[in-house]
Amino acid sequence: MGEPLRIGVVGAGKISGAYLATLRDLPSVRLTAVTDLDLSRASGVAEQAGADVAVAESVAALVARDDVDAVLNLTIPAAHAEVALAALGAGKHVYGEKPLAADRQEADAVLTAAREAGLRVGCAPDTVLGTGTQTARKAVDDGLIGTPVAATAFMTGAGHERWHPDPEFYYRPGGGPLLDMGPYYLSALVHLLGPVVRVTGASSRPRERRTIGSGPRAGQTFPVEVDTHVTGVLEHAGGALSTLVMSFDVHAARLPRIEAHGTEASLSVPDPNNFDGAVEINTGSGWETLPPSAGHPGAGRGVGLDDLADALSEGRPHRASAELAAHVLDTMLTLMDAAEQGRALPITSTCERPAPVRAPDR
Repeated sequence: MGEPLRIGVVGAGKISGAYLATLRDLPSVRLTAVTDLDLSRASGVAEQAGADVAVAESVAALVARDDVDAVLNLTIPAAHAEVALAALGAGKHVYGEKPLAADRQEADAVLTAAREAGLRVGCAPDTVLGTGTQTARKAVDDGLIGTPVAATAFMTGAGHERWHPDPEFYYRPGGGPLLDMGPYYLSALVHLLGPVVRVTGASSRPRERRTIGSGPRAGQTFPVEVDTHVTGVLEHAGGALSTLVMSFDVHAARLPRIEAHGTEASLSVPDPNNFDGAVEINTGSGWETLPPSAGHPGAGRGVGLDDLADALSEGRPHRASAELAAHVLDTMLTLMDAAEQGRALPITSTCERPAPVRAPDR
């Protein structure tokens, strides 16, 4: 292993703590600088990370630093593409939170800039690199379920306004259950079954206003500007069909997170918002738990950045790639277009199915 990849963080919000908890234990990366619109928050993160971490006064100042090789972009979704393009323009690699960008045009701009500069762009979620999704993927790759036929993916809840004190952004353009949580589920489905080639769907908006349920603004109402119940059918390149339900309108459910069904068996896949969890298989005589057999054990947010750093030194593609993130974004946006138009639509983008994560040598 060569010198660690030196990381500058843009965005010192709540999610930064989860990344710092992981990155401090990874020899392939080293945090060197941080910035935020609120410099006091940036100072707090720098102090937590170590005395040798600098506070940059702006994004421009951070990406210009000689001790930053890659930018960890933890800003709000609306700023993801802007920060990524600034970093790429300064000759830095980028790894960011999901989604890659707000729309297809921004995503294409990021991909083009990275390609022209010969730089890497990675994007969350990296939960799919943990033992949960990867053990399930190994079962599919090893033929334990036979030929994949179908999958189901469900994310249902009554709405984030029940617990979030300022939930409006979840209900504005760019929000909603699909764009908020869909990247976890669709990334897992691509790992399991490959890219998507066609979608059809329907969506609804049962309530025009929502009521904040907690915090100092409890009882206040706000308008709903996006559909809050989305269902779709995804056709994968290999022929398998995935049924997807993403909803902020379900009060209670006993639905599985993800299941994959093949000609020989069915597979129960854990929550893709987590790194681990039990993987179960049923060949017709009851459910059996498969031991973890692939993926990063004990992983946390930031393992995708670690994989990008290793990929650079090893000269291989990184797994949590911008191409995968752009395909997931395109699939979600096309699903919403299909729901609005009432017809099946092709997915014009594609991506390579990321390489599996083999179990570490013991």
